[in-house]
Amino acid sequence: MTKKVTSDRLATVSEYYFSRKLQELAAMNAEGKDVINLGIGSPDLPPAPAVIDALTQHVKPAENHKYQSYKGTPEFRKAFSSWYKKKFRVNLNPETDILPLIGSKEGIMHISMAFLNDGDEVLVPNPGYPSYQAAANLAGAVIRPYQLKSSNEWAPDFNNLENEGLDRVKLMWVNYPHMPTGAGLTNHLMGKLVDFARKHQIILVNDNPYSFILNDHPQSILKFARPDDMVIELNSLSKSHNMAGWRVGMAAGNPELIQNILTFKSNMDSGMFLPIQKAAIVAMEANDSWYKSLNKIYEKRRKLAWQFLDMLGCSYEKDTSGMFVWAHIPGSCKNGGTLSDEILYQHNVFITPGFIFGSEGDQFVRVSLCTPEEIWNTSINRIKNLINHKITSI
Repeated sequence: MTKKVTSDRLATVSEYYFSRKLQELAAMNAEGKDVINLGIGSPDLPPAPAVIDALTQHVKPAENHKYQSYKGTPEFRKAFSSWYKKKFRVNLNPETDILPLIGSKEGIMHISMAFLNDGDEVLVPNPGYPSYQAAANLAGAVIRPYQLKSSNEWAPDFNNLENEGLDRVKLMWVNYPHMPTGAGLTNHLMGKLVDFARKHQIILVNDNPYSFILNDHPQSILKFARPDDMVIELNSLSKSHNMAGWRVGMAAGNPELIQNILTFKSNMDSGMFLPIQKAAIVAMEANDSWYKSLNKIYEKRRKLAWQFLDMLGCSYEKDTSGMFVWAHIPGSCKNGGTLSDEILYQHNVFITPGFIFGSEGDQFVRVSLCTPEEIWNTSINRIKNLINHKITSI
C-alpha cells in the first residue's frame, strides 16, 4: 500500500494563479511570442538611490551577516513608528505595537495560524486578494466571503453580515485602499469597520500596502482603534518604496495580538537581514517629493491604461488609488477570463481576469501600472484592430 505523501491541508489550496500563469508566459516567450505582461503588480522602478547606497554600505561589515532578532532592531521598529506618526498621524509604541515582517504576505499566514482554529469563520472580501482565503484554508478555518459592490462604493454591507449571524466569526480581512478595485478608505468607513469589529468581538485586519500610490490622503485604520481593540494593520515597503523583492513589511496594532503573532513567527524564521533593515530605515525617511515623483510616473501610465481599456470597450472608475485599474468588461464578452485569453492568445498581451479575486470579479479584468510607457504604447498598437470594440469572445 502506497502511503499518502502530501498533507490534507495542501488539498485546500492550489498553486497561486500567478505562479502558474508566469510559467505559461515564460513558455510562450520561449517560443518567440514576445508576450507583454500587464497583469502583475511588481514595481519595475528602483528604490531611492539613498536606499541602495545604505544597503551597499551595510553589506560590507562581517558582523552584519549574523542572525537577527525576530522583532527586528529597536532602530528599525522606531523607524516604522516614526513613519506612521508622520504619514498617518498614528502613535505606535515601537516596543510593543510593531512587528517587522518578511513582507506582509508572510503576515497574512502568520495571523491566520496564530488566531484561527478548525471551524472558526473568517470574513474574506469578494473580490479580494486570494491569499486571505488560502491562508484561512491552510489554518483549517471556514471561509465566509462578503460581497463588495460598486453600488456600495466597494464597502461591506454591515447589515447583511449581521443578519447572516456572526457568532462563529473570529477574524475579518479588509484591504483599503482596496485591491483590485482601488476603492479608498474614508473616515466614515474606518469608523464603521472598527465599531463593527468591537461590537462583535472580531479580530479586524486591514492590509494596507497601497496607501501611497495615487492617493493624496493616506489613511490607517489604526487611527480609529483604541489600544485594546482587536485591530491589526499590515503594511509594507513593496509598493510604496519599490522594494517588493526586498520583503520588508510590518504588523502593527493591539500589543497582545502582536505578541501572539510573534510567538508563531519566531518558530518560522530567524529575522530579517540587517543591511535590509538599515536600508529600509532610510526608505521610510523619504520626504514627500519621493512619493510625488513616483506618482507622476504612475499618473502617466494610468492614462495609457485607460486608453488601452477604452479600446477594449471596458468601463472603469477614475477616482481610485493603487497601482491597478479595475475594469468592467464589455457586454459582448462572456466573462473576464475569455477576454483575457483572447487578448493573450491573439495579441500576446496578458491582462488579469477578475475571477481570480472571487466570483464578484467574474465580469472584470485588472491591469497593472508597473509597466513603462513605451510598453503600454506597444500594447495599444497590438490591439488597434479592436478599436471599434469588435471583441469576439462570447
